[in-house]
Amino acid sequence: MGDPGSAARGLLPVIVTALMLLAAGTAAADGAHQHAGKMPVMEDEAGGADVELFDLELIDQDGQPRMFRGDVIGDRIVAITFIYTTCTTVCPVISAIFGQVGQRLGARLGEEVFLVTLSVDPVTDRPARLRAYAQKHGTGAGWTYLTGNKLSMDKVLEGLGAYTPNYEDHPAMVLVGDGRSGRWTRFFGFPGPDTIVAKVDALAAARAHAASAQH
Repeated sequence: MGDPGSAARGLLPVIVTALMLLAAGTAAADGAHQHAGKMPVMEDEAGGADVELFDLELIDQDGQPRMFRGDVIGDRIVAITFIYTTCTTVCPVISAIFGQVGQRLGARLGEEVFLVTLSVDPVTDRPARLRAYAQKHGTGAGWTYLTGNKLSMDKVLEGLGAYTPNYEDHPAMVLVGDGRSGRWTRFFGFPGPDTIVAKVDALAAARAHAASAQH
């Protein structure tokens, strides 16, 4: 009969390896749910060459056609994020952050500032699905969810630096910009709502300064 102690020692590396793999998988799943303040956020000041607004027809959560550049962006100050409705990790987190942004903006939302959520999976995310997602994660005047045919959607996402061949690999990213001035900032990761609102405020202040300089 073999030595039980030797058998146990022989199994030890296998057990350790299994525990390491389990821990790694758990950490990966938990990582997407970490609070925005605990995750590193990279800010990229994007010039006009990095953000191209294609004026293609998309469809909002109510099934209404909207031209992306002309109707949705226009000369507005906007914050844009990217989701797919079957996502259970990153997308609900960033949508919750956007919901807090909307609360902080208050009456400014829909008047001075607009929120835009683009689907990266337009084949699945038809208007009814987007409408249900919006009702669950955040909606209201001034917050538009968009889908469309895949070719148009991919082109719009490409112009914003958000296209990936596999939509599940899309980056956690928020764009904040001014359609009038063409100034855009790209945040990678989970920027907190205060960070997003601060960038919105900076763009609004720059507008006011430019207007006063003209008089």
